[in-house]
Amino acid sequence: MIVATEFTLRRLSDIAGAEITGVDLSQPLTPPLERAINDALLAHRIVVFRDQRLSAAQQHALTLSFGEIEGNVRRLPSGERLPVVHTVHNLDEHGQPTAAPDAVGNYSWHTDKSYHEEPSLLTMLHALELPPDGGDTQFANAAAAYAALPEESKRAIAGLRVVHSWEASRRHLGLTPVEEETRERPPVVHPLVRTHPDTGEKALYLGNHASHVVGMPEAEGSALLDRLLAHATEPRFVYSHRWRAGDLVIWDNRCLLHRAVSNYDMGRHRRVLQRTVVKGTAPF
Repeated sequence: MIVATEFTLRRLSDIAGAEITGVDLSQPLTPPLERAINDALLAHRIVVFRDQRLSAAQQHALTLSFGEIEGNVRRLPSGERLPVVHTVHNLDEHGQPTAAPDAVGNYSWHTDKSYHEEPSLLTMLHALELPPDGGDTQFANAAAAYAALPEESKRAIAGLRVVHSWEASRRHLGLTPVEEETRERPPVVHPLVRTHPDTGEKALYLGNHASHVVGMPEAEGSALLDRLLAHATEPRFVYSHRWRAGDLVIWDNRCLLHRAVSNYDMGRHRRVLQRTVVKGTAPF
């Protein structure tokens, strides 16, 4: 346990994750606290703040402390774009819990907005309503997964580039792509192994938004991506976050995969979390 001037930090897992207490995120961050939180994020990849109560406006202000807030390609049923501060939930169009929510992609392994030229740096998720049990979010440490690959495998995938696509992501989920969304976010190409711009660590960069490997037959490339994803999400690389009411979790998309887990009665209990995303830089 580390005690800093303004907060207490406790490691949650050797894989990733640290819990921070003693901070009220509804108040503006002081420069030293902002630096300390950024340092904790780089060191632990996930930081968890307990007992927070943030309005949408307060989360918007907090997010700006870490960079530019990123917009969304998804549209609401009304046709309006999803707002930058929005909720992810298991509710139907009437606001009732459902076992078949629209945002099914949350339940597949992915890294946020990898279909952007400049994908997400970090994501911030704040628990507003939770089921009495379950509803976890799992995180896979893609840097640790890469480090654990045999040297022969590292050499084999070095320099490979992967197409990431919003349309491919929708099709992977059995959904019909929305023409306006697909036109706005055409396919982009990123390295299969990306280098973290702050730590220099290498990590596998793949997930549900990954379409195919450039220059490789589609079936062969898909099989390779599937094998690497299965490797990266082995239990030894995964931290499961068990939410508490008021939790605010920030994670680094540059070295992590994540997914929601449907380990609760989705048709009976509400799960509502408030989300914002910070824009990153082009992977290299």
